[in-house]
Amino acid sequence: MFRNQYDGDATTWSPQGRLHQVEYALEAIKQGSAAVGVVSNTHTVLVALKRNAEELSSYQKKIVRIDDHVGVAIAGLAPDARVLSNFMRQQALASKMTFNRPIPIKRLVNMIAERAQLNTQEYGKRPYGVGMLVGGCDETGPHLYEFLPSGMVLEYLGTSMGARSQSARTYLERNLQSFPAATREELVLYALRALRDTLPQDHELTRQNVSICVVGKDEKFVLYDDDEETVQWLEKLGDTSPAAARSTAAAAAAAATATAAATSQEQQPEQATEESNPDAMDTN
Repeated sequence: MFRNQYDGDATTWSPQGRLHQVEYALEAIKQGSAAVGVVSNTHTVLVALKRNAEELSSYQKKIVRIDDHVGVAIAGLAPDARVLSNFMRQQALASKMTFNRPIPIKRLVNMIAERAQLNTQEYGKRPYGVGMLVGGCDETGPHLYEFLPSGMVLEYLGTSMGARSQSARTYLERNLQSFPAATREELVLYALRALRDTLPQDHELTRQNVSICVVGKDEKFVLYDDDEETVQWLEKLGDTSPAAARSTAAAAAAAATATAAATSQEQQPEQATEESNPDAMDTN
């Protein structure tokens, strides 16, 4: 098997200016099960698809509570996520003990970003093979951040990561304008529909493989994980199979195409009339 000679450690640059260890860590995120986050003016919602190694095993935990006002959804290597989540809990507790207030979410994600970037600068270490969606609500309002093992942090209105996450991202882009004014229930359903789009053809959302968490201005972190509340959310969603989402999207695309064609036909006679009547043209 061919082995790249520039991927022995995270501090060796290839001639093309690439750090292959960082790229391998990003690939580990793409292999993990999907996670979706959306944010409105009042709430932040994280949903994630749990995966089990085999039928006899339990499902891997995908959403972790950090504090009453913040939680994370993970995609990638769970052991690395455990290390980072424990570090985030320590920082949240230190903020309460030192300043008697919840830690600002932006400061928290910057701390883990600095910790992750050090692993790309010191010999003998490797990047964390996990990505995180950090969602919460502090004194400045609801926030959603995406953390990557390279140390990069970006804030989003809605995003996804993990396997087949591009399908979820496409749905979020189409409905982006509806997120800020969405209610708590609408925001959860938006996130579940996006997560549904990441499923393989023969799978569907169930109470066993879905985790949902909500945090808002007047609501502490709450997690729905394999309980009756999860079933209620799935009942509100309706059809939990990806086939329903694809048929709905296809119908919407067909309707948009038909509308555009009808508009084009209405405009053509008007243009023909203007061309046949030179007196009606502008002579300025």
